[in-house]
Amino acid sequence: MGEARQGLRFPINAAAELAPERAPNATVVARMTELSLQGCYVEYPAPFPVGTLLLVKIFYEQEYFEAKAKVIHTEPPAGMGLTFREVNPYCQSVLHKWILAAMRKRTDAMVGTE
Repeated sequence: MGEARQGLRFPINAAAELAPERAPNATVVARMTELSLQGCYVEYPAPFPVGTLLLVKIFYEQEYFEAKAKVIHTEPPAGMGLTFREVNPYCQSVLHKWILAAMRKRTDAMVGTE
């Protein structure tokens, strides 16, 4: 199963591109369905093995995020959990913005203001 999941996770439907660090041109297209400050869950029918080091790009609401990541668990044929290893400061701010928006959306749904 790999490393334990950390932090709050939020449902987000976003396009993602994944490539092994050792083969950055071998990009595959996937769908990110959960996001946290530490990582994400990506739906992909042929997940990479646990421990694989990846380059991940996420496209959501007119913005772009990229990071180095590691596969920490897999659920074939559904997808895999990734933990972010290296995130540049700009992408870290994008990630925080997405998380804050997801938190607001969850709060609004809980109090019925949506």
